[in-house]
Amino acid sequence: MGLAACLHDRDSQHRGSTPNITGHKERKRLLQLLVKIDKDKQLVILEEEHEDISPDALKDELPERQPRFIVYSYKYQHDDGRVSYPLCFIFSSPVGCKPEQQMMYAGSKNKLVQTVQLTKAFEIRNTEDLTEDWLREKLGFFR
Repeated sequence: MGLAACLHDRDSQHRGSTPNITGHKERKRLLQLLVKIDKDKQLVILEEEHEDISPDALKDELPERQPRFIVYSYKYQHDDGRVSYPLCFIFSSPVGCKPEQQMMYAGSKNKLVQTVQLTKAFEIRNTEDLTEDWLREKLGFFR
């Protein structure tokens, strides 16, 4: 099952659409998705979709005291000159979140990562940590 099957667009009742992340490598299109859990509907839903936004700019879109899931397509320049386009899953769980929100997101994280089959999964506790350097360091582990 892919990411699109797991996410419900916040307006899907009206448009019947889900984000399309397939082919992001071939088109060199870098997508970033902010995803939240609708507590009342018990659904993982798309909150925002961005294209070609830096980690530093994306952190400004994150709520300071609410958890979010981020699916981040990134252009990674390897030391040997190769370029790859890893798809990363980032769980943002800032200090100061309500405990019930943290538990709901933490309890959903592993299942969501397994379902969408993303191997590059990271966590941040401070939204200020989401920087280009931080992401490059995390991805360096997968060289």
